[in-house]
Amino acid sequence: MSSSLDKLKALTSRLEDKLEEKGKVNPSVSNEIKTEKVTVPKPVTKPSPKGDVNCDNVRDENINRVQELYEKLKIFEKSPDFDQVFMYKAMNLSGIGLKEDDFGEVRDGKYIQIIAITYEPDKNGKKKAKNISLGYFGKAETLDEVLKNEIIEFVLRWRYEKAFQNVEHYKDLIARVEVSEETPDTLF
Repeated sequence: MSSSLDKLKALTSRLEDKLEEKGKVNPSVSNEIKTEKVTVPKPVTKPSPKGDVNCDNVRDENINRVQELYEKLKIFEKSPDFDQVFMYKAMNLSGIGLKEDDFGEVRDGKYIQIIAITYEPDKNGKKKAKNISLGYFGKAETLDEVLKNEIIEFVLRWRYEKAFQNVEHYKDLIARVEVSEETPDTLF
């Protein structure tokens, strides 16, 4: 029992230290364990510009390259609005491996396609995956190496942008949650 109490006191002490570092010390908080809940709303300020600029630059460069490849690979023929290409739930390749153990390997006898995946309701209203071909590039055996790399790059960069969009979504949701200072950053 006393070891649990010691752990709790140590945790409280660490939390107080973190609060002091942030300059948000509550003067009523002492080394004694308090039962009252202290909540501090999460600040709405942006993180340091250094981090934002770097992340924004990476994202801008990525989206620009995705758009170049979108045009070069003629994805616009199947999906005319570039912004709508990110409405798909996922994107994959047929005929080229993207797993770590077969990355970039072309599968002989297969056709190379960029496949977008969306979910649409069937006649019973149940969501069902639907594959949409965004680009057809012929048989694997005839695929040019440069074209193969651009196809892979398009899919990977599309996934990267999709990940940025998901992170942005979760940042927005987290910003709406009131953060309790009783909750430690880590359990240990």
